[in-house]
Amino acid sequence: MNEPKEAAGWRRSLHRIIFEADTGFGKLFDALLLIAIVASVLAVMLESVLTFRVQHGTGLRIAEWMFTVIFTVEYILRLVIVEKPTRYARSFFGVVDLLAILPTYLSLFLPGAQTLLIIRALRLLRIFRVFKLGRFLGEQNLLLISMRRSREKVFVFLATVLVLVMILGSAMYLIEGPASGFTSIPRSMYWAIVTLTTVGYGDIAPKTGYGQALAALVMVLGYSIIAVPTGILTAGIVEAARQPITTRACPHCMSEGHASTALFCKDCGDTLPEA
Repeated sequence: MNEPKEAAGWRRSLHRIIFEADTGFGKLFDALLLIAIVASVLAVMLESVLTFRVQHGTGLRIAEWMFTVIFTVEYILRLVIVEKPTRYARSFFGVVDLLAILPTYLSLFLPGAQTLLIIRALRLLRIFRVFKLGRFLGEQNLLLISMRRSREKVFVFLATVLVLVMILGSAMYLIEGPASGFTSIPRSMYWAIVTLTTVGYGDIAPKTGYGQALAALVMVLGYSIIAVPTGILTAGIVEAARQPITTRACPHCMSEGHASTALFCKDCGDTLPEA
């Protein structure tokens, strides 16, 4: 059954305001939303300060519920205007938007759960949409696109590092043993991760000459490994930078980052709203 033209037009207009930043109303909506997010996060932080909570606890709770109601209405509107609500609900921002309102309702049954509202800070990632005419939105989308295209390579890299950590941890456990604090292979793997990432907490350290030689090798190896993911992401950014992108979002699959001249979604092939 086809949707009435009036309803479709209303949803399309609201979609451009809420999900895109190419119009004046869209930019205004994003700006007001960001102000509300910053204010709500600030209220959560101030509530954790004892002296401020004693003096202004009631006002902070009222503000918290006010922001929660606003974000709840916004979340419902996002679900209503998209063609596939479940897809939006499972997306990164969909999950963040839901988690941004749940703690307040959970606090009715679990006192203190409202502290988790600090997760609303993740919603500030939308700040780049407000600066669409600047370089911020483009840089954000470039990073997201490059990470998406490089995910297989990054996965292979992480799997290789994990195997390497297991080997190095096992070797150090064999060389040093419990006498030097390497009481198990998992604990030795912890040492390998800390050393390989050049963090070096110093809570566990080899005592023997062979152990120290292996540690020196792991430290040098750590510096060389750091360059690998940087190169992978850099290559992805260079590839993504060749295509100009906008904030246009597909109403069907919620995919973003389409070229300004695109007529169809790059992921699902559905017709895009007019630029």
